[in-house]
Formats: sequence, C-alpha cells, structure tokens
Amino acid sequence: MLSLNKSFYMRYLLFIIFSLAMYSQTIAQSDALAQQYYEKGEYKKAIVAFEKLYKKSPRKINYFIGIISSHQQLEDFETAEKLLLEAIQKPRLNPLLLVETGFNYELKKDTVNANIYYEKAVAYTKQKVSASYIVGRSFEKKSLLDYALRVYKDAMIQNPNYNFLNNIARIYGEKGDIEKMFSSYLDLIKDRVEQKGYAQRIISQFLRNDPNDENNTLFRKLLLKRNQEEPNLLWNELLSWLFIQQKQYKRAFIQEKAIYMQGDYSLQRIFELASLSIEDGEMEIAREILTYIIDKSTQDSTKIRASQNLIQIDIEAVTDGNYDAIQERFDELFTNYQRNYRTVLLQRDYANFLAFQKNDPKAGIAYLKETLQQKLTLRQQAAVKLALGDILVYQEQFNQALIYFSQVQKALKNDITGQEARFRVARTSYYKGDFEWAETQLKVLKSSVSQLIANDALQLKLIISDNSLEDSTQTALKKYAKADLLKYQKKETEAIATLEDILQNHKGEKIEDEALLMQAKLYEKRGEYDKARLNYKKIIEFFKDDILVDDAYFAMAQLYLHQFDDPEKAKDFFEEIIFNHQDSIHYVEAQKAYRKLRGDSVN
Repeated sequence: MLSLNKSFYMRYLLFIIFSLAMYSQTIAQSDALAQQYYEKGEYKKAIVAFEKLYKKSPRKINYFIGIISSHQQLEDFETAEKLLLEAIQKPRLNPLLLVETGFNYELKKDTVNANIYYEKAVAYTKQKVSASYIVGRSFEKKSLLDYALRVYKDAMIQNPNYNFLNNIARIYGEKGDIEKMFSSYLDLIKDRVEQKGYAQRIISQFLRNDPNDENNTLFRKLLLKRNQEEPNLLWNELLSWLFIQQKQYKRAFIQEKAIYMQGDYSLQRIFELASLSIEDGEMEIAREILTYIIDKSTQDSTKIRASQNLIQIDIEAVTDGNYDAIQERFDELFTNYQRNYRTVLLQRDYANFLAFQKNDPKAGIAYLKETLQQKLTLRQQAAVKLALGDILVYQEQFNQALIYFSQVQKALKNDITGQEARFRVARTSYYKGDFEWAETQLKVLKSSVSQLIANDALQLKLIISDNSLEDSTQTALKKYAKADLLKYQKKETEAIATLEDILQNHKGEKIEDEALLMQAKLYEKRGEYDKARLNYKKIIEFFKDDILVDDAYFAMAQLYLHQFDDPEKAKDFFEEIIFNHQDSIHYVEAQKAYRKLRGDSVN
C-alpha cells in the first residue's frame, strides 16, 4: 500500500512539473507573439495579446505598459489615460505608472499635468529611495534627462551607498555637456576603481588623436586640476592614458615615472610604454624609456630584457654597416650576465646579429648549437631551435632547418609556438620547391588560434594553389619562391631581377600580380617610390578583380600619405577599401586612417 501511495505521489508530482512547464512555455510564446504584433505595427492585435497576458499575470507591469504603449501608438490617448488613472489608484503603486501617466499627458500636449505626474514620480523616490533606479531609467528611456538626473542625484544624497555616477555621466553625454560627463566619470573611477576600463572606453569616444582638440584639452585640464587639488595616482594613470591616445609618449613617460616613484615599484607599465613607442616608430623616446628601466631596475631579468630591446633599436639605426658599437654592447652584457638560462633570448638575438647583420651565418649557427648544450626549458629550446632553423634557411640548408622546426612542432604541437614552427616547415618547403608538402601544412594552419599565423598561412597557400593549376611544371611559381627567398636573404637586387623575369616571361599567368606586389614592396624598401607606385597602379588597373587589389589600394594610400605628401589622394585610396573591400584585412586600418584624415574622432 505504501508503495502504491509513493508511486501515485511521484506520478502526481511529474504531472504538476509537466503542467507548469507547459504553462510557462505557453506564456513565453504568447509574450513573443504580443511583442511581434507591436514591432510590426499591428497595435490592435498587440492590445488584445497584452490584455490576455496581463489578465493571467497582473503583477507583470511590462504587459500593462505594452497595452498603454499600443494605445498611444494608435493615438488613443484618452483610453490610455483612463487605464493609467485607474491603475495608480490601486494599492501597491508601481512608480513607473506615474512616469507613464505624465508621459501620456505630454503626448496630449498637456504639459501642466505631465509635469505634475513627473514630480509625483520624483517625490515617490524620495519617500522610497530603492525605487530610484527603475524611475530614473524610465525617465531616461523617454529622454526626460533632467528628471532622471534629479532622481539619481537625490538618491545618492539620501543614501551614499547608492552609486548612480555611471548613469549621471551617460546622461550628461547625451545632453552634450562634455565637461560634466568627464567629471562624472572621474568621480565614478575614484569611487569604484574597477570601473576604470569601462569609463575609459566611453571617454575615448569623445577624444581624438589631436592633443589640441577641444575635448582632449578639456579632459587634460580636468585631470591636472584634480591632481593638484586631490593628488591620486589614478589621475597620473589617466593622464598617461590620454597622452598615449595622443601619441605623446614623452609626456606619458613623465606620468609613468611619477607613478613609479610614488609607489608602483613595478616597471611593467613603463615597459609597456616602451613597447608602444617602438610599435609606433618613436625610437628616441623608446630608447630613453628603456635606458630608464635599465637604470632603475634591481632585477637582472628586467635589465636584460630592456637591454635586448635597446640593442634592437640601435641595430635598426645603423646605416653605414658599422656594427662595432653593437658588438661591444653584446660583449658587455655577456660579461655582466654570462651565458646561462637567464640570457637565452639574448643569446638568440646575438646569433641573429651575427648571421643577419654581420653576415656571418656560420658563426650564428655555431653559437646557437652551443646554446642548445645548456640546461634549457622546453620553451627556451624552442626559441633557440626556431632561430637556428631561420639561419639555416638563410644558408639554404633547408633539410637541416626542417629538422629543427619539426622538433619544435612536435614538442609544442598544441601551442602557438608549435603552430609557428609548422608555418616555418611550410615556408621552408615552399622555398625548396616542395609545394605539395607546404600546402599540406598550410591547410592545417588556416584554423590557427593566432590570427597572424592563420592569415600568413592562407596567403601562402593561395599563392601555391592558384599558381599550380594552370602550370603543371610550376616554373613561374618556382621563380617566385626563389625571389621570396632572395628577399629573406636581403638580396633585394637579385630578388627584383627574378621578379622582373616573371613579369617579362610569364605575362598573363596568375602569378603576375603577386610578382608586381612583391617587387613594389622591394622598391619601397630601397626608396624607389615612383617604381613602387607604378607597380601598384598596374595591379589596380589590370587585376582589379583579384584578391591583391586591396593590398595595392592600401599601399598606394600609404605612399601618398607618407612619401608624396598628398593626403587627399591617400583618402581616395582608403575610400576604395572602405566602400568596396569591406572584407579586406586592411579595412579597420583604412577606416581609422580615413577618419583621421577627415578630422573625425578616432578611438
């Protein structure tokens, strides 16, 4: 008998659960139908649907507001007024209805009664401060911004635990009161430092790269004033951030030094500033920052890392081929820090210096093989082997290079470093003419988690596949791969000549636009900008439907902007990408550059 009762109870419980689930599903479907009617402008049907929902769930205010809004859309303000006045007389008043009633009067052009009910809503929040958010948001949604401001400000006065600074700042932004918006966001950041990133994203929408822009000047003055009146490292951090947006790295460095000296004993922020300066080509200030890091740091690892970056800047600055001073720097560093696990990346850089700057690849290879004899971590081994493989490729010792790349690929197969090694396997196979194996590796890399590797892999795969179909002997492709290798070996003259051979003897073949593009890039590197422009022009004129045309447009824009001092012409080429090549990898950069040239705000 007990077993039967238990069985009956379980069946009954399942029935109840199933019924509730079906009821919830029915309500959800009816809700969606009512919203659909409203959005499609079928307001009479929407009223019927919302009334049914409201009858079943009279506590759901959004159904009642759906009824009111539908009547208002039909301009039946009298019915809406009647319903609202009845609703606000009921017990347990929802303050949203006071705002809705006022808004209905406003739609009737009865501003006197509208303001009466708006004031009642404000007064309600003073009696019950917990209602401030929903009332304030209701005012915001109806663009009644001054009322929303009053509600939020009153709430914060009545209860300091409430924080509506974000809402207040947003409203000032909508009102166009930029100074008060900036001030409100600064108050928010001071009160809740975890909101700094969010506030910066909003503030950046009102700033430009131009330090003389009105909003930029205003924001800077507000920060400086606060820093004088109530010193706080937050203001230094925000000043540094502002100067970085404006590409004023020297001024950002002043702020970062102040932050470091006043308590942030980590040099990481300053290191990041150095990296930004290098990326933006501001080598002088980058050199100054790195020198400061070396001087201030008490950690050998930090000093070594900064020294590595500094040496790379100095290598790039050499124009006469005299690297004696660089050699002395390396010698000094190894005297101070020795050849050990701490200096593995420095050793790698030195081997690259021997191979690529001093043109002694044999010495570079020997040096790295010595490094491999040290006790290294798996990642350190990978870094050394990748560098060793690169130098072996430079020497055209492809098989030896493939061994090292494959070792890294297998050791770190689920890692970005392993994917980078696989790409090097593919590229080396391509250099040596083994296009089938190269393509096999590249197919895998198309889905790489690294977008850079994926893009490079796709580009190389297309070069191989597009130029293998029409030419079974792959003659032109082999020449192109040879030119690519010569470019890697810094034999620009020979590379240009090899590409010219393709352009003269393989006219009409698919590889022609690729050859024009690579040759143009080499001309640019040699400062032969007119020749580069001619090549880009040919791509645009004769290969306008091919995938490289966006590269040509972008390159032309950069040439006119930076070499020919013709920003108007540059804008024309950026426009081509923005309006006709939205899928281009250059789209975002083209858009930013175009907006900057046009004088728009650039985030």
